[in-house]
Amino acid sequence: MRNIETVGLIGGGVIGAGWAARCLANGLSVIAFDPGPGAEAILRAKVENAWPALTKLGLAPGADLSRLSFAASVAEVASKADFIQESAPERLDLKTKLHAEIDAAAPADVLIGSSTSGLLPSDFQADCAHPERVLVGHPFNPVYLLPLVELVGGKKTAPETIEAARSFYTKIGMYPLHVRNEVEGFLSDRLQEALWRENLHIVNEGIATTEELDDAIVYGPGLRWAFMGVNKTFALAGGDEGMRHMLRQFGPALELPWTKLKAPELTEDLIDKMVTGTEDQLAGTTISEMERLRDDCLIAIMQALETFNEGAGRVLKENRDRMAAE
Repeated sequence: MRNIETVGLIGGGVIGAGWAARCLANGLSVIAFDPGPGAEAILRAKVENAWPALTKLGLAPGADLSRLSFAASVAEVASKADFIQESAPERLDLKTKLHAEIDAAAPADVLIGSSTSGLLPSDFQADCAHPERVLVGHPFNPVYLLPLVELVGGKKTAPETIEAARSFYTKIGMYPLHVRNEVEGFLSDRLQEALWRENLHIVNEGIATTEELDDAIVYGPGLRWAFMGVNKTFALAGGDEGMRHMLRQFGPALELPWTKLKAPELTEDLIDKMVTGTEDQLAGTTISEMERLRDDCLIAIMQALETFNEGAGRVLKENRDRMAAE
């Protein structure tokens, strides 16, 4: 893999801007393209909004907002970048066309990652002359803070591409998780989707409000999940005998008709309940204000976990050590 100094970004929305902020904070140059009206101003504003949070975590040598530039075309980005991350809307026809265009303009040793949250790389790499260098690099919002990135290869993705991408994403402070099977939704979103479906059912049936459901996570399992995940949490529920005892004791409860994993119909009534509930929770706080609060809380959690070298805190510590060594 070539030495990566300039990252090319296709798409300047929330995800693309998050990539830009993360790459800039890690001392790289970024060249971006988005065809939308006012896209450059929007992208720059989002990056500037993320910068205070990144500054709190610590910037790499050479990190500077002035290293962000905007291109006039996809081809210009592809021809000037050492690594390309596509973050276009979730439409297979669009991504297939874009990847063929990027592939045609980029040098053969430049990797092409897609931020898609569910489309399969085998599908959108189909028209590429060099499909072996195309993969999914699926991040989580806010991209500039959350370290997880899921790596998914298509049928024609080379194993070397996965390893080279893993190296790059690690270099910019991320935790690359290789999804070894090309499945819809990958890993994290499938887990989130199960919880989201239950959330919608409970609201739809009038069992609880959106605030009560958020409280059920925030004050309970959410605190454990931040450093133990789901499986270690349940292993501890089995006491000294661990998961085996837990499954034997609580396994029969899986047969109870609690869950309704098929999503409810998104009727106007359900949409209204969700909107009204979350508006009540925000209580006049703007989305921008909530984003700043979210960022401050995420930073505090990661810094606390850093003390114990656990979860996202371990990734943060490793990235700090890399920065200090440069």
